[in-house]
Amino acid sequence: MTTPLSGRDLLALSDLTPHEVALVLDAALEQKAAWAAGDHSAPLSGRAAALIFQKPSMRTRVSFEVGCARLGVTPVVLVGEGSAFSRGETVADSTSVLERYVDAIVIRTFDQSFVEEIARVASVPVVNALTDDYHPCQGLADLLTIREHKGKLSGLRFAYVGDGNNMAHTYLLAGALTGMDVAIATPAGFEPASHVIAKARKIAAGTGASIEIGVDPNAAVDGADVVATDTWASMGQEDEHAARVAVFDDFAVNPALMARAANDAVFMHCLPAHRGEEVLDTVIDAPSSIVYDEAENRLHAQKALLSLIMG
Repeated sequence: MTTPLSGRDLLALSDLTPHEVALVLDAALEQKAAWAAGDHSAPLSGRAAALIFQKPSMRTRVSFEVGCARLGVTPVVLVGEGSAFSRGETVADSTSVLERYVDAIVIRTFDQSFVEEIARVASVPVVNALTDDYHPCQGLADLLTIREHKGKLSGLRFAYVGDGNNMAHTYLLAGALTGMDVAIATPAGFEPASHVIAKARKIAAGTGASIEIGVDPNAAVDGADVVATDTWASMGQEDEHAARVAVFDDFAVNPALMARAANDAVFMHCLPAHRGEEVLDTVIDAPSSIVYDEAENRLHAQKALLSLIMG
């Protein structure tokens, strides 16, 4: 059975239209409910997917492996030295071989350009499981989680406080595609990339969303329905950790900052969290925190995505 997304890549959320984002979320909600009700059918039995991890992973690897298994897809996990793209072979040659074995390629890596190069060669769907620029699968999981808790996406105010990194980029696109008002606050010099801001604003013009970029966390969080943050030093930036902690100190999500949000605001973090840095225990462990629902929904969002692009 084909679907509107059959054969499609997901390299960034902007690869999808607002309607297609809603399609993935609808499928995730339907499949999640069906699994809980005991429907454990495997609609993609006999298929295989390459899961390539050039960056460490726990949530991404487990959620994709389990999602594949529930769909009946054989997950072929390639990690570390001697795995895919690690032996000096050209990207084109490795990709051309892989696509003869598997029905989709999922890769977690560093450079966005690397994923784009694979997608240009591959005749099977390619999914970005995280790059330095984007994390679209996390974005879908977060949209799913917000929709479950708030009942809608359009018209909500989403505040992100912290580094203008791949998650900031993803939230800009996620909000623009779904009609959420997105407010980003970062220290000066750590803003999201200008081309991503421009892309988000272009999409937002058609959905009624708004995009705010500033350096004041209080202004961003004022009245927010959702407050999110991320680590201040991402993978590959470990040597910058101490310097970044000093710069980002005023951007920690603490109870005083959360108090500026709406009374029923929820807190999100894609994890892993550096407790005591970007978020305090009193926030991440509070009843308003939905970080574990968010983590669980990686499984459901990715399973839905795979079922649509491999269907």
